[in-house]
Amino acid sequence: MTVTPKAGAGHLTASATTHSRISGIGGYRPRRVVPNSEIVDRIDSSDEWIRERSGIIERRFAGEGESVIDMSVFAATPALEMAGITGADVDAVIVATVSWPYQTPAAAPLVAERLGSKAAAFDISAACAGYCHGISLASDMVRAGSARHVLVVGVERLSDFTSLDDRGTAFIFADGAGAAVVSQSDTIGIGPTVWGSDGAQWEAISQTESWIDVHEQQLEWPHIGMAGQTVFRWAVWGMAPVAQQALDAAGITAAQLDAFIPHQANVRIIDAMAKKLGLPEDLPIARDIAYTGNTSAASVPLAMERMVRHGEIPSGGLALQIGFGAGLSYAAQVVVIP
Repeated sequence: MTVTPKAGAGHLTASATTHSRISGIGGYRPRRVVPNSEIVDRIDSSDEWIRERSGIIERRFAGEGESVIDMSVFAATPALEMAGITGADVDAVIVATVSWPYQTPAAAPLVAERLGSKAAAFDISAACAGYCHGISLASDMVRAGSARHVLVVGVERLSDFTSLDDRGTAFIFADGAGAAVVSQSDTIGIGPTVWGSDGAQWEAISQTESWIDVHEQQLEWPHIGMAGQTVFRWAVWGMAPVAQQALDAAGITAAQLDAFIPHQANVRIIDAMAKKLGLPEDLPIARDIAYTGNTSAASVPLAMERMVRHGEIPSGGLALQIGFGAGLSYAAQVVVIP
């Protein structure tokens, strides 16, 4: 028996493909400043050791009762203002985070509600690469006509998941939020994304115990552990080629960049990547880690926000951004600076 489709089958109506751009950027750094001097005693270290090993001078921790939702809204508000829209104009909200302490619901619907939006809203978990994943998803949604404006938030309250007695991580992780609005554009504002993962190395950065272990063994609150040398080698040797592929995919060279904004994991990783990419010596490179620490999914938008706010990089210029971390996951793209 042959079934015949109804008239009009196979002829769906869809919006014409358009381009996308970042139309607004915002950031929020909690008020509590935590210098290295507050960290060193419990890990038998020193300010000099931390600065030399990571480049970190101080970091920010969220205050009591200051949630992932609060920080997301604080970062999103100036991003929406720069884009010239309100929360009601947003068609989708994507929140990249690994530190929202609820299995469900996601953080994004609560962020949307606080902004006065009933938009589609969901979280993604790609750790330090989460924001760049979010930018790619938002760009595709806008280009395909599923949305006109998408709010992408990278936010972490990693102080909840950091053991201050762990010599390998106590001085690294911090709290904060960065946000961007991705909007329709007449010209290309977001280049192709180069992304991937290496799940075989998942244990290199991971929560030390699963929630099942915590429950069944009556353990304390889990924290994030990291095999520092493994991650360092992977980032230095593996991520520079990914960044180069993003440049190639966008059809530009390093000489045409106006900024390099990598994940703020470690200043030595940042410097090594810049060298391997052959970036011009006068190119502005984000080193936000010195005063913000490693904020995982928030690090790239926070670094861009600081550079834009301080006038270090030109609006309309080109920035190469790349996130990489737990998973091991990564994503990179060239974007036009808002």
